[in-house]
Amino acid sequence: MPDNVDAGTRLLESLASGASPADLAALDVDPHARDLAMRIAGAFDVQRRREQQLAALVDTARELASMTDPSVVLDAIVRRARALMGTDVAYLTLYDPENEDTYMRATAGSVSAQFQVVRLDFGAGLGGLVAQSRKPYWTADYFADARFMHTSAIDGAVGDEGLVAICGTPLIVKDEFVGVLFASNRTPRPFTHDEVALLGSLAALAAVTIVQVRAAEDAARTLAALSEATERVSQYAAGIERAATAHDRFAEIVLEGGGVDDLTESLTQLLGGWAILLDEEGIPRSVAGAAPPSGDALQELAAQVVADAEGARLTRVGDVWAVGISATDTPIGYLAIGDVSTMDESDERTVERAAVVTALVLLGERNRAEARQQQRTDVVARLVSGHGDLGVLSPAVRSLGVDLREPTCLLVVRRDDGGPVRSLVLAVNAALGGLGLVGEVDEHAVALLPCTEPGPAATELAQRLTRVGVVTVGAAGPVREGDGRLVADLAAAHTEALRTAEALVALGRRGDGASASDLGFAGLIVGTRPEVAAYVHSVLGALVDYDTARGTDLVGTLEAYFLAGSSPRHAATRLHVHTNTVAQRLERITRLVGDAWQSPERALELQLALRLRHLVAS
Repeated sequence: MPDNVDAGTRLLESLASGASPADLAALDVDPHARDLAMRIAGAFDVQRRREQQLAALVDTARELASMTDPSVVLDAIVRRARALMGTDVAYLTLYDPENEDTYMRATAGSVSAQFQVVRLDFGAGLGGLVAQSRKPYWTADYFADARFMHTSAIDGAVGDEGLVAICGTPLIVKDEFVGVLFASNRTPRPFTHDEVALLGSLAALAAVTIVQVRAAEDAARTLAALSEATERVSQYAAGIERAATAHDRFAEIVLEGGGVDDLTESLTQLLGGWAILLDEEGIPRSVAGAAPPSGDALQELAAQVVADAEGARLTRVGDVWAVGISATDTPIGYLAIGDVSTMDESDERTVERAAVVTALVLLGERNRAEARQQQRTDVVARLVSGHGDLGVLSPAVRSLGVDLREPTCLLVVRRDDGGPVRSLVLAVNAALGGLGLVGEVDEHAVALLPCTEPGPAATELAQRLTRVGVVTVGAAGPVREGDGRLVADLAAAHTEALRTAEALVALGRRGDGASASDLGFAGLIVGTRPEVAAYVHSVLGALVDYDTARGTDLVGTLEAYFLAGSSPRHAATRLHVHTNTVAQRLERITRLVGDAWQSPERALELQLALRLRHLVAS
């Protein structure tokens, strides 16, 4: 009895101390009592393992609940699965609804690159069978298990990783298939029902977490999209308000009769930066805003804008924005915007609207300018026609800035490049700075403007106008009011100036400007009232003045020299003097009229002046 009691006491003490079934089996006690103790110890062992697994699942749930990044959640799931199952490798595949298969998404313990990218078709391999059946499957030796449809791709990836025992269980939430969770060993290993159940519990927890994280991510994306849409609506509303402000401002400028300077200025007030309006040739018409380019930089910008701007749509040209300005499909200018940090759609439309309004303003200016120019042309044409009524024309001329009571020069500008006369008229107006009256008569530009003295003043004006382009300019005047013949004199001056321009071209002086008096003897032909005495004096004046002052006869000697066929000896005979005397006089003549006086052209001028001198004297 005491032995039985002692044996029972030892058995209870061993059981209470947590002895394993193996330790209990070694005790020398009653077999029935020992078997009972071993069963109790086994039950305790199972209970402890379940408690540990439940604690691990709770820890896993707590860890997963704190995560929001999907990739971090998936990595945590496979890491926990590997630790709980005590396997070499754990991995997770996700369902791809587009391809109707699953793809490797996260691994723990994997070393094969081929395995980490494998895809599993439904029904193929252990994982494909789990995905297809939505049930867990496991095997102690995958390659020897005929239950699974083996494929070269899957078997190759599994073999490359060295896996043998595999257990897979589906990830399902409310009938929604999410993927498959796996635990595997590189050596044969049978999986118990408890292990399969544990992996299934972890899979259920993982599936819920994945769906929740996805839902949170979708909600975050939706919220971000909503926030972005709200911001876009806000920006759009602000853009509409800015566009309305711009429209009102542009309309106000047009209604108040404002010009392009007002438009460019208002554009910089709306958008910031600077704005430059260029004409169709790239010449700046208006500049506004802070620190716009100037000098060479402005010229380079203008050339680039003219070359690269694309019609009526705003385009990026280098560092600036540019838009073309046109009227009736004809380019009339360009608008360039710079130093603007951002340009949204509303701002782009504002600039394009500004270009349209600018086109209207420019077209209005052009129409008004053409109307004013037509008025000037009509007045000029009537003045030089010789049939105008001075009483009617004088007030109109004065209203256009010219007073015919003052000496007036008339210039005819002939375009030599075949271009339009209308643009020539504008160029002449610009060259004269608005001084005088310019019109179009018989395909030429005709200018009437104040001048004070004949000859030099008219010539100077004519030469100034040769800079406007490929032109030849004839000048006449001044014409003065006084004897009631002003209209007739203007008509005569027009004829003389036109003949002078044509004579310049005929004499090979295309592109030059002169009056009839500058043409020498040719001026006597083209002039309507040739000044013979003035011509004679312009040619022989130096000799006449010398003879008058010293009592010599250089003029007579020169005439005798020409009559003698340019022979000093025969001239001496005519003059009844020694040949040396003639030679000395000829040297004096050379000093007074220049070394080239014996050239054919100059000699002809001198001989003609000598002949005309007798006509003037008579």
